[in-house]
Amino acid sequence: MSTRKTTLFYALLIAVASAAVGMVIASKLELAPTSSAQGVTAGVPPANSAPLTGPVDASTFRTIAKSMSPTVVNIRTESRQRQSQMTQFFGGDDDLLERFFGGGGGGQQRRQQQERPQVTQAAGTGFVISAKEGLILTNNHVVEDATKIQVSFYGDDPDVSYLAKVVGRDQLTDSALIELTEKPKRELTEVKFGDSEQMQPGDWVMAIGNPFGLAHTVSVGVISATERPFPITDGRSQDVLQTDAAINPGNSGGPLLNVRGEVIGINTAIYTDSRQAGNIGIGFAVPINTVRELLPQLRSGKVTRGVIGVSVGAIPLDSLEMLGLKERTGALVSSVNAGGPAAKAGIEPGDVIIEFNGKPVKNRDELVGYVTRTTPGSTVPVKVLRDKVEKRLSITIDELNLDAETARASRDTNEPEPEEQAGEGFGMTVGSLTQEMARRLRLPSGTEGVIITDVEAGSPAQRGGLARGDVLLQVNRRPVTTVADAARELGKVGSGSTAFLLVLRNGQESFVTVRKE
Repeated sequence: MSTRKTTLFYALLIAVASAAVGMVIASKLELAPTSSAQGVTAGVPPANSAPLTGPVDASTFRTIAKSMSPTVVNIRTESRQRQSQMTQFFGGDDDLLERFFGGGGGGQQRRQQQERPQVTQAAGTGFVISAKEGLILTNNHVVEDATKIQVSFYGDDPDVSYLAKVVGRDQLTDSALIELTEKPKRELTEVKFGDSEQMQPGDWVMAIGNPFGLAHTVSVGVISATERPFPITDGRSQDVLQTDAAINPGNSGGPLLNVRGEVIGINTAIYTDSRQAGNIGIGFAVPINTVRELLPQLRSGKVTRGVIGVSVGAIPLDSLEMLGLKERTGALVSSVNAGGPAAKAGIEPGDVIIEFNGKPVKNRDELVGYVTRTTPGSTVPVKVLRDKVEKRLSITIDELNLDAETARASRDTNEPEPEEQAGEGFGMTVGSLTQEMARRLRLPSGTEGVIITDVEAGSPAQRGGLARGDVLLQVNRRPVTTVADAARELGKVGSGSTAFLLVLRNGQESFVTVRKE
């Protein structure tokens, strides 16, 4: 796995945990009863949802390891990246002379050598889901950008491997389907699927994988937690299973098995501290039910998901009455992408989406699930609550472009120099929005509001997500165009009450709730 991708996964988890806790992708390593035939050509393969009952004895895990190890494969990949040499950062003597005085072809030759692609090797794990077709499930990050994939099987000579190719992959679930282009002469053994929905904290599980290149290592533990939100990209996460079964670099893509030897998860990542890059008892697996549903799309080579172009959050516990809600259900719209499906449908920041395509929306995550599973191009009804009044809208679902979404989320804007003005009550300072500031912030022509010039550390404004450079447009749905307007409207909010603020950031309006202390 490349250093760039390792860094990305560390950054995502550090943002969620803390500066002292990082994440190690479990494939990074550079240098049950016997399963019966179970194809996937008919669509989603069946899963055994029968209750997990019966005793666990001295032979339980031995039986699972013996029967399931033949279904697990070791994966080695090669990828190419541009070689980065020290002279590219500091410059050697010859390069320095050439920059100042020019030179012949020697410098060009050196540059070509420095830019020569470098082969990087990595290792991971996978498991056979179709013996007849040679289909194997693994993690996306195990095979992403791989130029060569080699698969080896349990009991084979370590030097014997078979080539494979990527059929389909999905970044959001970190899953990938690969196919053997070379097959062993013997019949392959394939896994059976369990039901990840029935797993509960305390249930026994087994992981089989290729940690640190130690082929077909078995570890045992329990499910530590379910539905842990695992960050994938800015604003998107995937619920995963947490386990204390030992998972280490090289385990990525391997199966997490229940006590019947059925796959209930795909091992993906681990927590680690700053002192080590190995297991400390906190590992994560993508629930197999999530991946099973995607198998037909993975087989087609493309996974499509719906998107409506909004950012949504949880309903503030103390804002039910102000929003017109009787209970804490729905998803609060914080921002709407200009020109997106939601904007075209008339959804506005501050709306609470309470129903999607005829289904009640319990919370933000449920809404996201509804949207992503809706076929792009279809039009569905949506019910929103705005100013305590229900509105019915129709929205045409667009197709999620994760790369474009990530690029939009990371787009930088120039931060203005602070110009302090009078403002109080929420731990923030507001100032007049000058033409120069509007130009530097690349605001739309005619934007009226006040600019937040300072936010106190630990203040309600900071906890609410406000930052320097945000443009405050409305307070409790009342426009504010001057500092006096903002001070007056913010002053109307009583201590302990919540203010509903409409702010402009990065060219996008966002709805923010801030509780006044």
